[in-house]
Amino acid sequence: MRLTLLGTGCPVVHAERCGPAQVISHQGRHVLIDCGSGVTQRLLAAGLSGRDIDAVLLTHLHSDHLVDFFQLVISSWHQGRDRPQRVIGPPGTKAFVDGLMDLWRPELDQRIAHERRPSTLALDIEVEEIDHGDAPQSVIALGGLSIAAFRVDHRPVRHAFGFVCEADGARLVISGDTRRCASLMAAARGADLLLHEVFIHRDMPIIDGVRTAETVANVAGYHTLSSEVGKIAAEAGVGALMLTHFIPPACDRDALLAEVAGDFSGPVILGEDLMVFDVGSGVLIHHGARLAFPR
Repeated sequence: MRLTLLGTGCPVVHAERCGPAQVISHQGRHVLIDCGSGVTQRLLAAGLSGRDIDAVLLTHLHSDHLVDFFQLVISSWHQGRDRPQRVIGPPGTKAFVDGLMDLWRPELDQRIAHERRPSTLALDIEVEEIDHGDAPQSVIALGGLSIAAFRVDHRPVRHAFGFVCEADGARLVISGDTRRCASLMAAARGADLLLHEVFIHRDMPIIDGVRTAETVANVAGYHTLSSEVGKIAAEAGVGALMLTHFIPPACDRDALLAEVAGDFSGPVILGEDLMVFDVGSGVLIHHGARLAFPR
């Protein structure tokens, strides 16, 4: 089971970090989790395309996690996708997808009529909505890969989920956007890898016309602080901690690593776009370099 980070950023635009997205791959099957800005370009750079995606999972319906969904749909069609796109997300996902496709319907109808492509199945979206309690509940099984969703605390967002991904005895937990919560701690316990968001408070100064002290406090309030994420990994007893969804994306990496490593004695990985982690073997791949971690 491989995790590929497609985008490790947030709503703040950054040249090195695209919007939140990652893909889980196992035995030729590929599940995309979230569709942040730049996701289709990152898929291509990772050697994949929208044609290859077996399902799209959405952690929640914040714009930075789904802003490029229509780009994924239209580019997949151009890439020759010959099957509907399967989307699994929180309540409200169907209304979002239907509204988006209706918005683009005049252009799609014109393209379909004029371009005469072999199939329009790629433009059909099959939506399933998740709505259950805190305990992980299976949402998808593809061959030897299974993924379960669990509720996290991203209030005032009402429905937000993390995911537990398992294959061949390896377990990856993805936090989604959340503050510390009991359901995350329970799901992450003993995981081989915890992929967790991080809010770096010291790198979010007050800027006139951009953000106030209240803005910073409120955004920090529904994310996990850099001073907390290492403690979560330590208490959950995970094998390794990888950080993503950096808020802000331009942060002091050395200071962040020192802070988190001070709370968690296991491997701490600051995620970068197009970084790959093979959860089964414990091998990290980035720009051709390979580093093995003990499981």
